[in-house]
Amino acid sequence: MKNLAVVLLTGVTLMLSGQAYSQAKVDVTWEKPEKYTDVRPSNESRTRFKERTFKQLDEYIVELAETLPEGQTLKMNVTNLDLAGQVWPASFVGMGSGANDVRLIKSIDIPRIAFSFELLGADGAVIQQGEQNLKDMSFQNRHNPFFASENLRYEKNMIRMWFDEQFPQEVAKKNTH
Repeated sequence: MKNLAVVLLTGVTLMLSGQAYSQAKVDVTWEKPEKYTDVRPSNESRTRFKERTFKQLDEYIVELAETLPEGQTLKMNVTNLDLAGQVWPASFVGMGSGANDVRLIKSIDIPRIAFSFELLGADGAVIQQGEQNLKDMSFQNRHNPFFASENLRYEKNMIRMWFDEQFPQEVAKKNTH
């Protein structure tokens, strides 16, 4: 019985590792984040909040890139990030006199992200490249597939829409499988 469990575990591990190797690579660089428009935390240290924010967006971009053909590499160099909403002291927005801050999201404080990108083939040749200055002026009024409790839901939706438009063949492949 123990041997069967080991064989099954080994098989699952090989399947998962093979799946990881068959995906495109992603390289996201967060250039000079101290100069970004708004990556302000509401209730944690700035450093920890930035690290967590960048990690969550990195992971989401990697998830999107799973639709890209094997061997391709998506490189992104982010030069600005402006999260949806603004951070205010809780007392300014009528939430008591505590020391906590609150991110208040209004339609006027839209999410934005600026970056350059390159999509490289397995041979290293540039397939696509460009500069993007994304902003979602209708972020609260459009379909958003993320739960309301999802961190960075507006920013992820904006990046998803760009990805779907920028790489339509890969998205079509994903939807037919």
